[in-house]
Amino acid sequence: MEESASGALISVDKFAGGSQFYFLTHLHSDHTQGLTSAWSRGPLYCSKLTAKLLPPKFPDFNLSLLRVLSPGVWHSLPSSSSLHVMLLDAHHCPGAVMFLFRGEFGCWLYTGDFRWESECERAITGRKMLLEAIKEHPVTMLYLDNTYCNPSYDFPSRDFAARQIVDIITSHPEHDVIIGIDTLGKEDLLLYIARVLNIKIWVWPERLQTMHLLGYHDIFTTKTTQTRVRAVPRYSFSVETLEALNTMKPTIGIMPSGLPWVMRPVSGDDNLFGSFLTSHYRRKKLSEDGGTGMGKLSGNVGCVERFHQYIFSVQYSDHSCFSEIQDFVELVKPTNLKGIVSSSSCYVDPLYYLGRLCGIHQVSERLNYKGGRRVWRKRVAIRTKSRLQNGNLTMKRRTLRVSYCGVWASRVGVLRRSRRGAKLVDYDSTD
Repeated sequence: MEESASGALISVDKFAGGSQFYFLTHLHSDHTQGLTSAWSRGPLYCSKLTAKLLPPKFPDFNLSLLRVLSPGVWHSLPSSSSLHVMLLDAHHCPGAVMFLFRGEFGCWLYTGDFRWESECERAITGRKMLLEAIKEHPVTMLYLDNTYCNPSYDFPSRDFAARQIVDIITSHPEHDVIIGIDTLGKEDLLLYIARVLNIKIWVWPERLQTMHLLGYHDIFTTKTTQTRVRAVPRYSFSVETLEALNTMKPTIGIMPSGLPWVMRPVSGDDNLFGSFLTSHYRRKKLSEDGGTGMGKLSGNVGCVERFHQYIFSVQYSDHSCFSEIQDFVELVKPTNLKGIVSSSSCYVDPLYYLGRLCGIHQVSERLNYKGGRRVWRKRVAIRTKSRLQNGNLTMKRRTLRVSYCGVWASRVGVLRRSRRGAKLVDYDSTD
């Protein structure tokens, strides 16, 4: 996000330069692009915990540029008497926050990545804080985490998913267990596993440093002899890795992710759609038990999918599912909204499903069948560059037809056009 507010240019999770104020929602790498150890373009506003976690990620960072803000209170920005900002808990990963901006322009809410669960005490507190903040200042623009902004994405609470993961581990008492995680996030899951099973959990050295910064000193270890449960980098989690480990010792893998390894069908449709990984593996190789090891797809919310004899997928997500996104928009009641994620393979413009909650008219989309496949067509208005003979640059509005197979967007044609100057949306973010 880069916007002009009350005469000052502010940037959130974008660090290309040219702004007066820079804000960082959290430390996942897709939100820190352009931020380096040599950063000198201006002050960086963030939460206290993000400031604590930042130095190991960016060694030699000039810490005098950090501006730590407390949550739940309005902060005036220097040299701008009318521009104020408030931090709100994003419930995503350690240090993650939402930014609420207030000024002559109105009130803007930038969610960053967030999980809007409704039952836990932390979420109830966050809900009260948000409602109090916008009571006198209605939100005129909502920049929304639309990672799973599609009714096909419906997964359970993290507490429920964590219990499912413990059940998997306890049902395999003779197996080693590896769990795929990122460099930040899923700490609550690992703490729950360690507490319930009364065990330590192995993590790699850099992850152990993060755990120590978060105050967890006695639960995690880098010694494999002390535990049979290991949390490994997500990038190292694969079918090939599990197959290799099983040549030495029985091992299962658990991938906690909101990615749609299994998705419930849209109402009225009995078809289920697997993820790219599941589909790719099905095409690549049948499991060793003659093809039955993939397990039967289930439409139950929070189901555990065993798509390979060694691997379980559990819908533990640090992003909001569709129903939670919808509840959040209904609560905030913004005048307008924009999605902050546009590079996801499952991207859907949030205005299509949620624009009605803001009173925004959206071009209709049609669901068709083509060649035995479900095809979802949408006409998308874009702006393209066009040069006149005198060399002046103008913008033309064009309409493109985008097709989606299932909920997966086939955007090759549109992306080709974007490389020639088309601009689909303003912001890119993946996680």
